[in-house]
Amino acid sequence: MEIKEGCFYSKEHEWVKIEGTSAKVGISDYAQHKLGDITYVDLPKTGKEVKQFEILTGIESVKAASDIYSPLTGKVIAINSALESAPELVNKSPFDEGWIAQLAITDPAETANLMDAAAYKAYLDSLEG
Repeated sequence: MEIKEGCFYSKEHEWVKIEGTSAKVGISDYAQHKLGDITYVDLPKTGKEVKQFEILTGIESVKAASDIYSPLTGKVIAINSALESAPELVNKSPFDEGWIAQLAITDPAETANLMDAAAYKAYLDSLEG
């Protein structure tokens, strides 16, 4: 399982990478493995405002439909429109080509409620037992 340094993670397996006053959001390698082949990503609308841990959007796979929660409070300023025609990018490259949305974040201190890479690895280890 790939865990990317420099990202923060939620217990629901979303990742966020802060770049200045904005942040890219996606689902972790662990999450895409659990979901299986991604068939559809319901991209959020640009301008949508979300609070930390509120539903940002949804994703569907051959196995299940899942909600994606926002790791931070902010406003959607960009979406990865490549996912409209190629949702499998989430499977192939969850941290790079498969990002879902970019947020203008309002409170970077909210990362205190998330896990860094080392803590997320320990969390995954505890789930897999």
